[in-house]
Amino acid sequence: MPDKDRPLNDRGERDAPKMGERLAKREVKPDLILSSPAKRAFRTAQVIARKLNYKLQDIVLDERLYAAGADDLLNVIRELGSKPTTVMLFGHNPELTELAHRLSGTITHLPTSAVAEFSFDAKSWSTTGMDRPTSVVLHTPK
Repeated sequence: MPDKDRPLNDRGERDAPKMGERLAKREVKPDLILSSPAKRAFRTAQVIARKLNYKLQDIVLDERLYAAGADDLLNVIRELGSKPTTVMLFGHNPELTELAHRLSGTITHLPTSAVAEFSFDAKSWSTTGMDRPTSVVLHTPK
């Protein structure tokens, strides 16, 4: 089976709803959800979006989030401009772990369904990665 078509594994199917519920309890309200078009990433995005009352048809599939390096992911983020203030990315490891480590310096591993949350004191996404985040929180299913 091509990698892009691999489904979300059992652990992901179990943990994604749990993480979505945790985010919903914290009243997370994304302005934008971007997902890799790979089946498992998109499925995770859908599960989380439902828990956050985010319209599934508003999830943006972005080919650049599949098989992309941390620099590519950073470029996607930097192109967001200033309109969305809360953005969620759904993609793949090891690239997301590498990006999280680059942004935080502390995150070294993102397990399946983990959520790395970064807050920035910036007016635009264009400076992401140039300044350290004001806060970093790693939420894991366990």
